Amino acid sequence: MDEQKSLEIGQVISVIGSKVAGILANLSDAQEAEYVSKATQVGAIVTIATPCSLAFGMIASLTTQNPSYPLSADKNRIIEIDLIGEALKKGEDGQLIFQRGVSVYPGLGASILSITSQALARIYAQPSTPCIKVGALRQDLSQPAYLKVDELVGQHFAILGNSGTGKSCAIAVLLRAIFKDYANGHVVLLDPHDEYTQAFGDKAEVISPETLHLPYWLLNFEEATEALCSKEPADREVEAPILKAAILAAKQAYMAGAGARSPITVDTPVPYRLFKVIEHIKAEMGRLNRPEKTQPYLRIIAKIESLDRDSRFSFMFSGLQVQDCMSEVLSQILRMPVDGKPISIFRLAGVPSEIVDVVVSLLCRLIFDFALWGGKDRSVPILLICEEAHRYAPSDKDLGFAPTRRSIARIAKEGRKYGVSLGLVTQRPSEISEVILSQCNTLFIMRLSNERDQRFVTHVLPENAAGLLRALPALRTQEAIAVGEGVSLPVLIYFEDIEPQNRPCSDTKRVSSGWQSDDPGRELVDTIVERWRLQD
Repeated sequence: MDEQKSLEIGQVISVIGSKVAGILANLSDAQEAEYVSKATQVGAIVTIATPCSLAFGMIASLTTQNPSYPLSADKNRIIEIDLIGEALKKGEDGQLIFQRGVSVYPGLGASILSITSQALARIYAQPSTPCIKVGALRQDLSQPAYLKVDELVGQHFAILGNSGTGKSCAIAVLLRAIFKDYANGHVVLLDPHDEYTQAFGDKAEVISPETLHLPYWLLNFEEATEALCSKEPADREVEAPILKAAILAAKQAYMAGAGARSPITVDTPVPYRLFKVIEHIKAEMGRLNRPEKTQPYLRIIAKIESLDRDSRFSFMFSGLQVQDCMSEVLSQILRMPVDGKPISIFRLAGVPSEIVDVVVSLLCRLIFDFALWGGKDRSVPILLICEEAHRYAPSDKDLGFAPTRRSIARIAKEGRKYGVSLGLVTQRPSEISEVILSQCNTLFIMRLSNERDQRFVTHVLPENAAGLLRALPALRTQEAIAVGEGVSLPVLIYFEDIEPQNRPCSDTKRVSSGWQSDDPGRELVDTIVERWRLQD
């Protein structure tokens, strides 16, 4: 590397494991002093000569031992550095080759040098493995930032950050870069706020309740219980066995009519007719000798009939003919065949709140079970991205829908073996299950101002990136700390800009323009009321 153009900015005074402390040099030349100031920003890379290598570190903090104003000239400015790697040997071109980890540590008095653009480019050079360009290095915006595709998408990743920091745009940048080189992807994105419809143009299959057919018979028993039984625990405990027997009987009746003889359970994903469920419940109710015991039976029947009549639930509970369309449903969800649309976006904003958790649980479970039954030899890589992940996999087990959390946890723990990976996006990392988040091999941490969230993130960051946490509250929009298997080294990334027409619709409404005139008026109110009443 071109050390000759580097400037000595300090000397080592302490080495404790991967932590190095040094004294900053006091330069009389104003131009050099300004250069040192820029070269010693938190997150900047520096080099330190050792007896047989060149160590690289990331600046974690700057302090002074003898605070005064103005700062005195001698030995009062301390720089703390986290070592991240070293260059031990030269390649065929005579240049030092960078590698992770440190085997030879700096000694006391060793010079701390600023890094050149050439050296920075070699450290964060384009990997030899398949990769994508997603932006630039924050330290030097002329240097591109790369992510390793197999390590990023083939495993799990998470994007964490406050609302408004650019998480949705980061997802759009990542996926658009992937689709540019890998057009036959299989990505499922859960979109609770209808943000992503325009982000991918004609490369996306946008699925909403109007275009979705997700038949009720795909629900397992837990999901069916959530949808069809009372919310009150005491009532549900009585109703669940009644519903279980009725669903099993309806499935057996359908399969017998189809000539199938293989044994089935209440969780086997085979069609059945709702009217058969009601018939069975009424038959059992007729055997009761006390009228007061009929209430649980009547509640289930009433719930089934209300769902069947409510147009909001027609994508799942429909009185039309029942047919085995499982292959068609999976083909649409998983993009098989891709047909030029490598991503399916589920617009969950249109799904009734009473059943949205059931829908998410069903989708997550279907994706994992499809990969599981496909076997490792025939598995197709599938990426599931969960926006607002803390809603579906909360740390508090009393919150959320337990089957959804279990489905996501199962993908986090076992999905990689079968080609299913997770992308978690959340603004409250402290509220998401730590067990699930800990399975993410790559993290993109954007601005976090909440102290609880910052403390939580410290548990999942590698030691040599802990110093970067101090920069979290000061990160700008589109900036992120990237750590883990998807990057060669911990790095501060500035995600590239996206054309306005391709951005997710997640911008904050502008009061300064929206309150300038008295428009819209009553016409808008009438339109919204009509849509509200028609559930359109």
